[in-house]
This record gives sequence, C-alpha cells and structure tokens, in this order.
Amino acid sequence: MSAAPTLEAIKYRKEDCTLHVLNQRKLPFETLYDAATTVEDGWNAINSMRVRGAPAIAIVGVLSLVIELRQMSPQIASVPELVKYITSKLEYLVTARPTAVNMSEACVRLSAAVRELADAPDATAASVQATMVAKMEQFLPDDIADNKAIGRFGAEAIMAGKKPGEKVSVLTHCNTGSLATAGYGTALGVIRALHESGNLEHAYCTETRPYNQGCRLTAYELVYEKIPSTLICDSMAAALMKDRKIDAVVVGADRVVANGDTANKIGTYQLSIVAKHHNVPYYIAAPKTSIDLTLAHGGEIEIEERRHDEMTSINGVPVAAPGIGVWNPQFDVAPAELITGIVTEVGVATAAAGNESNIDMKTFLAPK
Repeated sequence: MSAAPTLEAIKYRKEDCTLHVLNQRKLPFETLYDAATTVEDGWNAINSMRVRGAPAIAIVGVLSLVIELRQMSPQIASVPELVKYITSKLEYLVTARPTAVNMSEACVRLSAAVRELADAPDATAASVQATMVAKMEQFLPDDIADNKAIGRFGAEAIMAGKKPGEKVSVLTHCNTGSLATAGYGTALGVIRALHESGNLEHAYCTETRPYNQGCRLTAYELVYEKIPSTLICDSMAAALMKDRKIDAVVVGADRVVANGDTANKIGTYQLSIVAKHHNVPYYIAAPKTSIDLTLAHGGEIEIEERRHDEMTSINGVPVAAPGIGVWNPQFDVAPAELITGIVTEVGVATAAAGNESNIDMKTFLAPK
C-alpha cells in the first residue's frame, strides 16, 4: 500500500531563513501557519500549545534559535558571549513546557556541544555559530528518520506471532503523528506503518479531553491519510476493549524515566490499567530523546498543570457550572509494570523475565 503524503507541521526553509509553525489550536477548521522569527516566538508557540508533542516542541524551540542566530545583526564577536547567548536561550526555551523532556535534552546536549566547540584553540565566534546552526538544523531530518524506525519496530512488535495476512486493530490516545513531530509520527507512526504494510484493520483514537488533541488533530491526520479509523470518547476505552477486538494500545511519551515509568498526556495511565485488565498489549512509542535517565521513577516527574478554562470552556464557550473547582493536570504516569514494551528508533525495550515491574532503560540504551 503506497504511503500518502504526510502533513508538514513545521516548515523550515534554510534557503531564505524562515520558520513557520502550523497553529494547531486552529485545527481542524482552519490551516494557519505562524511565522517564528525569534526565540520568544518559539517559546510562545510552545507555551500556548500552538505546537505540541514532545519531539515537535524541541524542534520548534531549537529552530527558533537558529532563525535568531542566522538573522542576528551585528553578529556576536566574542566566543564567550556567544556561548552565554546560546545556553541562556536554550534554558529559557525549556521553561515553556517543562514536563516534555525533549527540549530539556536538547538544551543539555547543545549546551555541551557549544562549550566543547568554544574550547578549541582555533575557535572563533563565526565558526562556533556556523557549526551550532548546522547541528540544530539537523534536528528536523533526524526526527523523521527516527520516527520511521519507531514505526517499523512498533509494527513488527504488534505483528509478532500473527499469521501472514492477519490484520490488527489499534487504539491510540492524544496526538503523536506528523503534527507532534517533524513528520510521520511516533505512536501514530506505528499505526501508519501497519497501514502501509496492509496489516491495519482499524485505528481508534480518543478525543483526549480537555484539549481535544485526539478529535481535533489525530482524527484530522487519520482522515487526511485515509486510514480506516473511528473516534471515541475517553470514557469509552474500557467498553471498546470489552466489546470489540483490540490487538494493541500504542501511545506516545513526554518522558520515560530510568525504570520505564512513562509520563504522557492525561488519560494514558487509565488506558494502561484497562489494557492490562483486558490482556491487550500496551506499547509506548518514543524517540531516545524522550528518555530521562536522571530520574529513577515516575514519582519524580514534574507534572504540568494548566489553566482552569481549558476544562470549563470549549473554544471560549462555557460548558461548566460557574464557581466549580478545577484540577487540570496535563500528564499522568503509567508504571512500567503495565507497559508491554517501549518502542524507540533502536528497538523495543521490555522488562526482564521475573522483574516485570521494571524496564531497565539504562541497560537498554547502553552501547552493545
């Protein structure tokens, strides 16, 4: 089955030094690209959720810094000043949405890279800046390649043990496709890979309250790419698994910690419990950049809480009783013991036999 052209949520043009980000708050009824010409623009796009999805957050943040560096006039002449400038901008971008680890990982990696470049005996501000810009521009194609590998590994894991020609139905939550990444997607990339190979019977996506990323964005992508699919309310997942054949649940991740506990959009924890009860394999699909080995377990993950009006109104129209209290966490944590496997671009991490409560991510990532 031929692949349909995927959506382009991030448009970076090296030739004319421009960055445009698809405003996902307008979807599915309006397709609007916002220009990002400064790091402040990138921060605002991330913080306001005009761009969302852990990989896309990092890419937009990093590329907004590229735009600023390439358009800067006059250029920074001192190497120490340039190092300070780049590291401070990266640290600022991390504050836009702290739960998603990809921007933090990019900050650490790029800050280390610029300091190493600055220590070279022949380093100049111009040479350091040019090398850093090239490194940051590489985020976009690297993410697409990683996503396609995730899709392949995830599809193989779900199809393992199936008969030739057998088709599967898969449930996903939130949005993890081209709109959440540089292209192709993580969990939705797994569904896309199953569809491309002719092994997908049907995809189900949740609405993903309170921000409706599932019905606004995932449904939009599924329809756009003509993937057989059905939208359900978040509260229908248990009934779906009971009444219809669901072969796997696959969701994304905003942070995977050392023991395999995984933070993702609010609602994924309950999906992991329901899947376990119904003996449905539950997979996480995420790039290595979403893995945070500095945290031992999910209890250490900072969970972002957002504005009350995201729950009490829809598109500015009030839907809740005035005066009611609101609790609006954006993420929850599925424990490793409920996760069948964590799909990355280098393979699938699983628990060791006899120790199903832990998926040792450090060992999984160690050089083989």
